[in-house]
Amino acid sequence: MSLHVIFVRHGETVWHAENRYAGTTDVTLTERGRAQSRALADWAEHAELTAVFASPLRRSQETARDSAALAGLPVTVDERLRELDFGIAEGLTRAEMRQRFPDHLAAFLTDPVANHFPKGENPLDASDRYLDFLTDLQAAHEGRVLVVGHSTAIRLTLCRLLGLPLHGYRRTFPFLANCALNELVLNGDGPSLLTLNRPVTPGAPK
Repeated sequence: MSLHVIFVRHGETVWHAENRYAGTTDVTLTERGRAQSRALADWAEHAELTAVFASPLRRSQETARDSAALAGLPVTVDERLRELDFGIAEGLTRAEMRQRFPDHLAAFLTDPVANHFPKGENPLDASDRYLDFLTDLQAAHEGRVLVVGHSTAIRLTLCRLLGLPLHGYRRTFPFLANCALNELVLNGDGPSLLTLNRPVTPGAPK
């Protein structure tokens, strides 16, 4: 039995323009983010989804809500899908970090796993959360499942699933576009990555 998991980063948020680190901070979508959410929903309407999941953060639930409505499904919120907590870097821009704690920032940029920000979550723990979610998902679902999560947590999870060095997640996957499709197939042969940053095309799920 194979499971198609479509990971999607939520729509653009009010912190996007300044590139502020929004880990567990509960920021909301911009008007552009809501438009991205509606475009995702137009795709989801014809995607033959069997379930829709979202993190507990508003930006994720707001993004998932439109897609679930057009797919005729509920949004299931799972606490494990929250974003990585960036600790002392929460809410700050890169320039502000460089001014306030340059040594911590330099260490993070060298190895963001071994040198994750103080008071933040260990990235290994964040990826463990997502992998635990996927294990339960495989046991309970089949078909195509939409999972609306967060940029850093998804990239960490992709590295774990594909056997890539976790500390290189920022280099290997430098960017996840808002509301783009990142599709994995999970089955007995192991995970396969089908799409990465694929723009949504209404009415064309395959």
